[in-house]
Amino acid sequence: MELYELTLHELQQVLDKQEASATEIISSVLGRINKVEDKIQAFITLDEEGAMAQAQQCDARGSFSGLDGIPYGLKDIICSQGMRTTCASRMLENFVPFYDATVAARLKAAGGILVGKLNLDEFAMGSSTEQSAFFPTRNPWDLTRVPGGSSGGSAAAVAAGEIPFALGTDTGGSIRQPASYCGVVGLKPTYGRVSRYGVVAYASSLDQVGVFSREVGDCAQVLNLIAGKDSLDSTSVELEKPDFTSFLRDDIKGLKIAYPREYFQEGIETEIKNTVKQALLKYEELGAIVEEVSLPHSEYALPAYYLVAPAEASANLARFDGVRYGLRDFQAENVIEMFSSTRAEGFGDEVKMRIMLGTYALSSGYYDAYYLKALKVRRLIKNDFDKVFADYDLIVAPTTPTTAFKLGEQVGDPLTLYMNDILTVPVNMAGLPGMSIPCGFLEGLPVGLQLIGRAFDEGTLIRAAYAFEQNTDYHQAKPDIGGDII
Repeated sequence: MELYELTLHELQQVLDKQEASATEIISSVLGRINKVEDKIQAFITLDEEGAMAQAQQCDARGSFSGLDGIPYGLKDIICSQGMRTTCASRMLENFVPFYDATVAARLKAAGGILVGKLNLDEFAMGSSTEQSAFFPTRNPWDLTRVPGGSSGGSAAAVAAGEIPFALGTDTGGSIRQPASYCGVVGLKPTYGRVSRYGVVAYASSLDQVGVFSREVGDCAQVLNLIAGKDSLDSTSVELEKPDFTSFLRDDIKGLKIAYPREYFQEGIETEIKNTVKQALLKYEELGAIVEEVSLPHSEYALPAYYLVAPAEASANLARFDGVRYGLRDFQAENVIEMFSSTRAEGFGDEVKMRIMLGTYALSSGYYDAYYLKALKVRRLIKNDFDKVFADYDLIVAPTTPTTAFKLGEQVGDPLTLYMNDILTVPVNMAGLPGMSIPCGFLEGLPVGLQLIGRAFDEGTLIRAAYAFEQNTDYHQAKPDIGGDII
């Protein structure tokens, strides 16, 4: 077995036992990236020289702790000092931050080695990573299909064996949906659990940084490092942080699991529903209590989301005006022309459409009819979840209505594309933690199982996910990338 094939905790064991050096690990990972990256196209920026230099420094110290010697990647919307952060947009194509996002700083402090920055839909606005201004990322399980989005580069890189874990962001399902499509573990923590400082904002009340990994245990370990109050982010919550690895036990006897009937109705592929129902039977075998419930306002989550998120985006992206940083039209004859031409050239079509939609929803005469009404629906969605969690420990549902679709199949049909997030958006609207784990395959493509928990109860998600993982082998399956089996 090659070093790049190992999970995070397996690499730590190898280093502890001195069976390999950090330099050998990074060499193996970079070799893997150079071998498959032309097919996957997960990285926007790759820092081979910097990664090797950090590995050599780790080896020179002679002892390893934390993430010392462990490679990882960041979604290219998370600021990294000295390494460009593009948001997959021409607007920020050459932007190099002078500081680290808090999550990046915490991984760096733990000794992790940042290999590079990963592709996404421009400014995280999309569900397939086809909206990147640079190139689409491909699904390692089928190179003709999308990896999901907007964190498609992060999911694909982990699934392809290019890195053992990566960070992404989830605004309406952008971690869980690509995790499902790519057959990896994806965790979106509760809003406020992880700092958003240094993460370029799409929708500030919805965005949350989370983790991709190949196994649940690795996800828990990384969450231990990035979670916690940050004085630089007023939305991060001052709350005692448990050791998330303490929930890695497969005893779930008596755990009360709900499955919402609305998540198993028309629009969800029959095979997806059947696969998830088989997973629910597995939970019953393990001693959990599984019962049907209702989340009656779920059907309104998607339209409400596409008012709230674009409205916040229109405010957040107003800062990109060509004055302080990013792209600038130097040929403009006046300030208004500079603003207009810079944004016209710098933003892609999807970003422009969402800015216009959000601006319209916030405009005089329409605020009450659209944005305010969407906020009221958001409260109803949260109330539905609260009622269920008064009696149950966990909600289980499909992550996506279908498996990964073909590249180019939906890119010209935004309404169909938006429907891919119909099962994940309610979690963000309610600010709850959500997780996707592999639970089966349909015609060779992964199917994701979505776990939803109470606010700040990521521990129960991890416990339930780990129990399922330990009693199935779906997470052990690996894609064949053009005949190259990993």
